[in-house]
Amino acid sequence: MKWLILVLGIASNASASVLVKIAMMPPRQFPSLSDPVGALKNGPFWLGLTLYGAAFLLYAAALGRLPLNVAQPVLTAGAIATVAILSVVIFREPFPWTVGAGILFIIAGVALITARVG
Repeated sequence: MKWLILVLGIASNASASVLVKIAMMPPRQFPSLSDPVGALKNGPFWLGLTLYGAAFLLYAAALGRLPLNVAQPVLTAGAIATVAILSVVIFREPFPWTVGAGILFIIAGVALITARVG
C-alpha cells in the first residue's frame, strides 16, 4: 500500500506538470489579478493545481509509511522520469540519448537508496 501511494503521488505530480504546460500554451491565459474572470476559463491550470495538491497529500501519506530518505527520492525521481517521457509523447519534445541515460541513472540511484526498505 505504501508503494501504491507513492505511485499515485508520482502520477498526480507528473500529470499536474503536463496540465500546467498545456495551460501556458496559447491561447490560454495565465491566472492574473488583471483579468481573474478570463483566468477562470483556464481549466488545465486549475486541474493541474488541484493535482499538485493531491500529490502533496499523497506524499504526506507516504511519509507516514516510509522513511523520508526513501519517499522523497522515489517521488522526485519518478516524477522526473514520467515527465520526461510524457513530454516526448504529448508535446513531441526531443528525447536525446542523454535524457534516457539520465533516467536510467536516476532509477539506479533510487534502487540503491531503497534497496533495504521492505
